[in-house]
Amino acid sequence: MSNIVEEFNEYRERMNSRILEDNNKIIKRIFNLDTNAFMKGALDVKTKELLGLVASAVLRCDDCVRYHLETCHKEGLTKEEVAETLSIATLIGGTIVIPHLRRAYEYWDALDANTSEN
Repeated sequence: MSNIVEEFNEYRERMNSRILEDNNKIIKRIFNLDTNAFMKGALDVKTKELLGLVASAVLRCDDCVRYHLETCHKEGLTKEEVAETLSIATLIGGTIVIPHLRRAYEYWDALDANTSEN
């Protein structure tokens, strides 16, 4: 597995577990809401993930961008679909999004490399 993908997933899992072990009802509900919001409904999972990707890029949250990129990758979205989505995010968010766009491309390439290794 590519280092940046592995490191991100290990850190995310470890810290999410740490946060949830405090048993804070509000935080647990937010985590649950997030999980449920991205399940299939009137919109399919792919569409919801692309929406999440745009919002995350515009809000400049690299962790969120990585999370949505990974889910998009697992859902079988193509690089072209993701690139077009990120182009909309950059248009809406402006040039300040470009550094996050660079890291998004780097992460997508790492996801592709990981798939090629398996």
